[in-house]
Amino acid sequence: MSRRSTAVLMVVLGLVACDAREQIEEVFRDPTSHELYAASLRRAGLAENAVARTWATAAQGALERPLGVSLPFHEEGYLDPAEPRALGFELDAEHGQRIVVDVALDALDSGRVFVDLFRQPADSGAVPFHEADLSEGSSQLEYRVPRSGRFLVRVQPELLHGGRYALQIRVLPTLAFPVDGQGSNAIQSRFGASRDGGRRQHRGVDIFAPRGTPALAAAPGEVYRVDTTNLGGYVVWVRDDHTNDRLYYAHLDRQLVREGDRVEIGDTVGLVGNTGNARTTPPHLHFGLYRRRQGALDPWWFILPRDSVAPVVAEGGARPGEWLRASREGVLVRTAPSSRAGTVAELGADAPVRVMGRVAGWYRVQLPDRVEGYAPERSLTGLLRPIRVATLAAGTPVRALPRPDAPVLRSVDAPDQAVDVQGMYGDFGLVLGPDGAQGWVSFQDSQ
Repeated sequence: MSRRSTAVLMVVLGLVACDAREQIEEVFRDPTSHELYAASLRRAGLAENAVARTWATAAQGALERPLGVSLPFHEEGYLDPAEPRALGFELDAEHGQRIVVDVALDALDSGRVFVDLFRQPADSGAVPFHEADLSEGSSQLEYRVPRSGRFLVRVQPELLHGGRYALQIRVLPTLAFPVDGQGSNAIQSRFGASRDGGRRQHRGVDIFAPRGTPALAAAPGEVYRVDTTNLGGYVVWVRDDHTNDRLYYAHLDRQLVREGDRVEIGDTVGLVGNTGNARTTPPHLHFGLYRRRQGALDPWWFILPRDSVAPVVAEGGARPGEWLRASREGVLVRTAPSSRAGTVAELGADAPVRVMGRVAGWYRVQLPDRVEGYAPERSLTGLLRPIRVATLAAGTPVRALPRPDAPVLRSVDAPDQAVDVQGMYGDFGLVLGPDGAQGWVSFQDSQ
């Protein structure tokens, strides 16, 4: 077996081993707040209630059919207390980042909203691993990613509770950037790069900046070593209070802290230089990250700045719960609010969709078959004008959904009743009766 094949096999085996360990931990972990609430419904004898079953089905559906997220992400919408739903979102995050979820629910009651974070296992058919949930009384969930992967966020209020919601999901670095006024463009030598003709590898990142630029504490902690070495020149070591990781600052022009000093994020620990074996290079900070039992880690994702402000949702537009229709043939409903995302459905001209939420430039919509996705605002139009007027016979059933087995909301009680047809979904039309009530009529059956 080649060296490359062996390396790939070791990585795969490592992932499988991690999944196996987490599968065991998943079995023995404490129940989540969402699970405890579901158990309380069972104890109260409510679990078999039709509405409670819909609530449980929605919770599972949010994990099985999540929508994608372009980060940072901000969505506003409405969760109808009378119509149990759960929101599911999928995102990627790297070791060294933290996932931050903020949720605000504007409700008239004190019902709780559950926010749960799961990690997708390597086996797509396996159950997602629960990683964290929102503490009661809190509006923010924060999670430090221990291993790169794909994650799921589920948001669901208690049964028969809801209201207007504002949701924000961000992925941020766990450490502050360690050189004042600089960003990722200043990193010109990455972790693992060859050194000394291949005899060793670079065990950190080099951040180039003018001589004398402040090198900053990337985390709160204690300065536990200030030294001079042949390799690093003037160096400073800081022990991170949160993780016990060791942060290494090398090639400094000056050291401005002493052993035992306490530092907070942004405090100056020294000035950028080129001491040690960097004498022949332009001034830069060699920044390293070391963890007990793991040794040197790649600092890239730990310090990479990320945009933390999502595009603002503009005022106006359709309200959650309002029906719109496709303004043309071939409108694509996507898995994420991006023109590059996968396709959930392709709408025919005048196909109606129900607005469930808004992202900047996009509506989160629900198709008549209850599948959800995102459609561009510009591709949808209101129902101010009917596409045509139809005449219905007395007794024609008007249904809640465009399905022949859907519940009947009412029946036409007058012969040759004229109704406005506001949109078409297959053989069904969304109609508006003389009393202003909406519903679905099968024109195949009415012919």
